[in-house]
Amino acid sequence: MSDGYIRLIPTDLHWQPTPEAAAAATAYVTGLFSGPGDDVEHVEYEFYDHVTLIDAGENTNRVTCPRCASDIDLEWLFDLIEENGESFDELDVTVPCCEATVPLNTLHYDWPVGFARFEVSAMNPTRAKYELDAQELAEVSAVLGHPVAQVLAHY
Repeated sequence: MSDGYIRLIPTDLHWQPTPEAAAAATAYVTGLFSGPGDDVEHVEYEFYDHVTLIDAGENTNRVTCPRCASDIDLEWLFDLIEENGESFDELDVTVPCCEATVPLNTLHYDWPVGFARFEVSAMNPTRAKYELDAQELAEVSAVLGHPVAQVLAHY
């Protein structure tokens, strides 16, 4: 069986909220799935010691270079992730297409991904609109005290 996630991360990859703000944001997101016909398996938050790839899972089918616009073989990216265990002290990499050195967060991913030291994730959410809208994202941002982005993942 596959799982879907809404993953919410700070727009600053190094920023982390207080534990109290993290718990409040988790409670707010949980409440978004409390209407009739809405459901979510669980909502949780996680702090990471290092900048961590917040990927889109099977949604990622294409990555292109920001310098030369060439496709980058996904196997190269997967090998890089495996080598680093999804934690990155340094985001600069040499891309195989043009051998330019670019930060991983500037690659063009067909589905948004991110890099962060904190996330709130909702597992298997169901409601009329799967992803959070701009107002809901603004509310999560207000609760956390920092702007957030969302990554929709499927595993």
